[in-house]
Amino acid sequence: MTKIIMNGCNGKMGQVITRLVSEDNECEIVAGFDVNDSIENTYPVFTNPDEFTGDADVIIDFSHPSALTTVLNYCKKRKLPVILATTGYTDEQKKEFTEASKEIPVFFSANMSLGINLIIALAKKATKLLEGNFDIEIVERHHNQKIDAPSGTALAIADAIDETLSSPAEYVYDRHAVRRKRKPTEIGIHAVRGGTIVGDHEVIFAGQDEVIEFKHTAYSKAVFAKGAVQAAKFLAGKPAGFYDMSDVSNISQNEINVIKNSLQFAMMNLILLRK
Repeated sequence: MTKIIMNGCNGKMGQVITRLVSEDNECEIVAGFDVNDSIENTYPVFTNPDEFTGDADVIIDFSHPSALTTVLNYCKKRKLPVILATTGYTDEQKKEFTEASKEIPVFFSANMSLGINLIIALAKKATKLLEGNFDIEIVERHHNQKIDAPSGTALAIADAIDETLSSPAEYVYDRHAVRRKRKPTEIGIHAVRGGTIVGDHEVIFAGQDEVIEFKHTAYSKAVFAKGAVQAAKFLAGKPAGFYDMSDVSNISQNEINVIKNSLQFAMMNLILLRK
């Protein structure tokens, strides 16, 4: 039984994870941390993390980037693995938790969905095959309460593509301030906010007379909650180090390779048809 501390337990994602864990026989939440302690849970909630000294195997943080240092200090003091599921971290904060991974197990993924991580893998493969012949654009859509833009996931997709390109790309955010023709070296990144959209990410490869698209749509927050719980089970008992969703994936590397090879075959046929 994996014993979990839920940081940000009374937030929207914290409550989704609470419901999910209550139906899981392999783990339990033994304590919650939150500045808001007005919601009644089946576990004790502390506004000050230092007040909880009970046994735990891992902490899931779904709170706010500003809480990072406090969370890391608590985990380092107690030698607890931590799942960082919050979005919107700065480059400096990413350096902070990367450094912390030398002392404790740290898990971070810009998106906790398995589907998104598969999209990233496929986008990298497509980039290798299509570079120089296709323009790359990323469109993300989220609910009207989301503060950061573009999303951390959109940036993670862009970064993965950029790492695959033979030369660095230039990120162009929206285009209202750019009065010029599109450069081949650009990756366009666009954000849409409206309604109750949970999360929608689209990667567009636009070529001459044809367009290839990869798209992932999340219909509920449970997608991300499930990924966080899977990560918690995985990380408990692991040695210090940096981990991400590729370490947790239920899809084997062989299965991913089959998908990639199928994509490569399709791309080769496409190129031959164009000739």
